[in-house]
Amino acid sequence: MAASPVPSDVRRDTAVDPVMNPAPGSGFEAPGEAEQRRREAVELAAAMIRVDSTNGNETAVAEILAGYFGSAGIEVELIARDPARANIVARIPGTASGPTLSFVGHSDVVPADARDWDHPPFAAEIDDDGYMWGRGAIDMKNEVASRAAAMASLARTGWRGTGDLLFVCVSDEEDGSADVGMNWLVLERPDIATTYALNEGGGLAYTLVDDRYVIDIAVGEKGTCPILVETIGEAGHASVPTLGDNAVPLLGRLLATLGKGQAEPIDHPAVRSMIDALLGEVGVVDRLGIEQAIALASAKHPKWRHALTSVAGTTMAPTMLHGSSARNVMPARAAVELDCRILPGTTEAEVLEAVRRRLGDDVAYELSVIHGSAIHGNASEPSGPLWDLISSYVAEELSASLMPVLCTGFTDSVYLRREFGTVAYGFSPFASTPSDILEAGYHNKNERVHIDDITLSADFHVHAARTLLG
Repeated sequence: MAASPVPSDVRRDTAVDPVMNPAPGSGFEAPGEAEQRRREAVELAAAMIRVDSTNGNETAVAEILAGYFGSAGIEVELIARDPARANIVARIPGTASGPTLSFVGHSDVVPADARDWDHPPFAAEIDDDGYMWGRGAIDMKNEVASRAAAMASLARTGWRGTGDLLFVCVSDEEDGSADVGMNWLVLERPDIATTYALNEGGGLAYTLVDDRYVIDIAVGEKGTCPILVETIGEAGHASVPTLGDNAVPLLGRLLATLGKGQAEPIDHPAVRSMIDALLGEVGVVDRLGIEQAIALASAKHPKWRHALTSVAGTTMAPTMLHGSSARNVMPARAAVELDCRILPGTTEAEVLEAVRRRLGDDVAYELSVIHGSAIHGNASEPSGPLWDLISSYVAEELSASLMPVLCTGFTDSVYLRREFGTVAYGFSPFASTPSDILEAGYHNKNERVHIDDITLSADFHVHAARTLLG
């Protein structure tokens, strides 16, 4: 057995169902292999959560993973543009030129204020109900640990696929501005290209109002195209407010017109697939129109009441304001930055036009795309070998149907699709952590995941590699 990555005080035994099989090294699991894999997945998740990698310090996480892979005899590299923010790539070489698969994740997390938490955010405590608490428990050190444990388990059996199996865990996913993570790595190391990839973004289970049980899978992501809106007035001395034309009240008028910046619905293939899945019927948009179809689909589960309308067009949330540089000067210009999230294929010109339609022409303003900030989303088709594998798995193992979704935010899968044409899905099964706990934990206090979902994910990823790569 490989050395335990964390002390014994956080270990918790999980259900064991080892696969009995022929001789070690044959590629089949020996008795006890499943138990070891599951135990190590939980231990590894705890070890990584205990590292505070808040938008930095990812090398410490990469070194934990490198040591773990080394104990399983897997070839591994730490690749860094910034020594403190290393990415890790591990590989089990294939025996032929078959399809390739990568297990993808990120090692950075968003900030956590311990004063708001019921358990310390970097302690990886496991409560009496089997929940592991900590920053990264959901997003996404749990999945990183499960994928690493799956890969180590495969290596111990002597398994080799027809194509390469890669593990790619990167830094700087939560922010991305440092240019040291996946956005840099895909250009620096084109050898990490694979046919298929499994990343974060899906696997949450929902019971719809019609009692259908569905599990979502992220087939793609919206992009972002931030827009600067500047109102045009005339500067003046603040002691005489009626002189000049203060741009701040003008901006206030535009903000009132903008509201919360919800999207106008767009008939888009990815939106249609979500509507069809929620309603259990194909072609609803053609029959009812996009707005009514969205209204009906949104009513199927509380999550989609807000999420589907946000997915289905260009959102333009006002998030940052700019006024005068001096308190006693009424500015000639005031501005708001809009965090516009856009569907795959949407151009910058289309985003600008959507903002103009929303704002109208009653107030003088100028629009511009904030330079260097746009990231265009993309999606993979919900079909093919990896899709079929996951669909069969959720039907046979979890008695659910698969629901394709487009993420309102974006993940590193966007770079894999763009640079390599990879079929990338966000999927890791969650059967024991309720969807409301999962969703409440993203970037929030009291983030936690049931350890049975960590072990379930480890088993699923072994199944995925064996099924897809042979």
